Parts: sequence; structure tokens; C-alpha cells
Amino acid sequence: MPTSAMVPPSSMKPSERFRPTGRVGVGGAGKGALRFWLTRRYIAFVPRPIKTGKGGSYTMEQIAIIGAGLIGRAWAMVFARAGHDVRIWDPVAGVSATALGLIGQSLKDLADAGLIAEAPAVIAARISATASMEECVAGAAHVQENGPERVEPKREIFARLDALCGPDVVLASSTSGIPASAFTEGLAGRARCLVAHPVNPPYLVPLVELVGAPWTAPEVVARTRALMARVGQVPVTAMKETRGFVLNRLQAALVAEAFRLVRDGVMSVEDVDACVKDGLGLRWSFMGPFETIDLNAPGGVADYAARFGGLMGGITEEQTPFLYDAATVARVTAERRAALPLEKIGERSAWRDRRLMGVLGHKKQARE
Repeated sequence: MPTSAMVPPSSMKPSERFRPTGRVGVGGAGKGALRFWLTRRYIAFVPRPIKTGKGGSYTMEQIAIIGAGLIGRAWAMVFARAGHDVRIWDPVAGVSATALGLIGQSLKDLADAGLIAEAPAVIAARISATASMEECVAGAAHVQENGPERVEPKREIFARLDALCGPDVVLASSTSGIPASAFTEGLAGRARCLVAHPVNPPYLVPLVELVGAPWTAPEVVARTRALMARVGQVPVTAMKETRGFVLNRLQAALVAEAFRLVRDGVMSVEDVDACVKDGLGLRWSFMGPFETIDLNAPGGVADYAARFGGLMGGITEEQTPFLYDAATVARVTAERRAALPLEKIGERSAWRDRRLMGVLGHKKQARE
């Protein structure tokens, strides 16, 4: 695997590291450990090999990325910036090679924002494109699948992966809403399969939902959670499969109410967006809903429920299912296209990513 000389965090410039709020050594102490300095939300990496074998042998796990689109590229950066060797493969000719150039540009953006500790070229050198799935997964300890969001293609991909990979290799899917039980049931190695659902883009938004099928081995979930934590993501574990997992269910509740408010003539699209970005979202960028309400009443959650439970409970009784009717979708679409022409969505998405980098940079500076 490519290596590079690393400097201790104490000698890094403030722009190259975070002030530690916790210090975690993985797999032993000294030169062989992957040590990272942790904030609550983002990690400045000092990648070093982690101990995985007996007899004091040290190696950094190799990662295979199946599908080199937006999410696959982002995963490659997540693992590579933490020191892992990463191989990527896409069934569409030329996509993997193109992905390398796009990854290089994204890494440069991260460097410009002070969000990576190594030079972009050093991180990019850990990522290679392969010509076949077989080549991609050879020697991998973890496979992250990013294929089409349909059951049948995932069944085919996972059947191939199960046949190609050794029994100790974890097979994870980035699916946004298809449970692992829908595409792994018939596999001999189904116990090593699970969902590791990221938030787009995962190299900027660290949350990862881990959702096993009923037959997924607990140690596979635990191993994946440990890996995700080591590479700087924030893993959360679902105790059982639910439709859409957890993050999408939370998002669905808010988005549905936003549509209903526009549909019912309560507020404009622009003003509903403002309620979140200039209201709820400011707190939610560093606190979850339970911590938010815990601080919104002097006596915490119980006091909040006593004071506002009647109001909030009554609101939920009014919130009927929203099924994305054509008229309401057209109305929201018209207001959004007036604010942002369709041809400028790509440009605005790039702006979003830069703003996310700015938020992460601000959090970093606030802790130094």
C-alpha cells in the first residue's frame, strides 16, 4: 500500500488538525496504531496502519468500491483519506477512470477548506481504478456497493460478490431504502451482508446508518461500525429493518409537512425553506431533536412534554399522509424553478458542498 511520512498532530498547523476532545488508539499503541483526533462531528486524520493480525503484524484493510458514481467516489475519498488502499470499479466502461479525476478535484477542494491533513495527491494515490469486479475485490476486507437503487440489480451484484469474496469479507450496500433482506436472503454468505447507508455526500456529511437483515451476524455490524468510526464517519445502528431506515423517515416527516403547508396555502416554498435553514436547522446542525427539546424546558424532556405535549400531539393528529400529488409537486417545482433554473442545479450543488465545507471548517475552528 502507498505510504507517506506523517507528522505528529502536535506539530501540525491549526488549519491541519483539530484540537483533540478525545484520543482514540485502535489496534494497539505506537507506530502500528491508527490514531485520530476526534471532535464530535469531524476528524482530522493521521492515517497509520491498524493491527489486524496475530503476532504483532500490522496492515491497513483494503477497501473495494463497487459503482463509481457520486456516492462511490465519495466513499473512496472517505476511506482513502483515513489511510486505506481503495480500489474502485464500475460496470460502465470509462466511469472508473473518470472518477479518479473527479476525486482529485474534490480532494483539492477539501484541502483548500483545510479539511484534510495530507496533500490531495497523497490521498489520491491510495485510490486505483480496476477493470473488473474480480480485480476490485481481490484482497479486500470490506466491499461497499453503490449500484442501481433497484432490488434485482442488487441481488445480481451481491450474488457475484458473495461468490467472489472470502467468508470474512463484509459486503455492505449504500442503498437509500432497500432492506438487505430483499437482496441477500438466498446467499450462502448472507450473514456478512448489511446496509451502510450514507448521507450525500458522505465525505462531507459523516452519518452512516447500519442496518442488518434478520440474519446479519452481530459481529458483522460491530465490525462495520468500528471501521466507519475509524475512517471518521458517525455510525448509527438500527435494531431492525424499517421502510426507508431511520434518517429517511425523519426527513420524510419534515418534507411531507413542508409540502402540505404549501398545498394548503399556509406558506410559500421560499418561506418554508427559511423556517428550516434560518430556524430549526441552525440548532439541528449541532443538536438532535431529543437534545433540542431537553434544553427547551427548564426541567428537560419531561417538562417539555408536560408544557407542549398537548400542542405537539395535536399537530401530529392533523398530519395526514402526503402522497406527492401531481398538483402540489408542480406548484413546488414552479416556485423552485423560478428561484433556480434547472440548468443551474449542478452549480448550486457545488455551492452546497462548499457551504458544507465551510460549516465543517467553522466547527473545527471553534474547537481549536
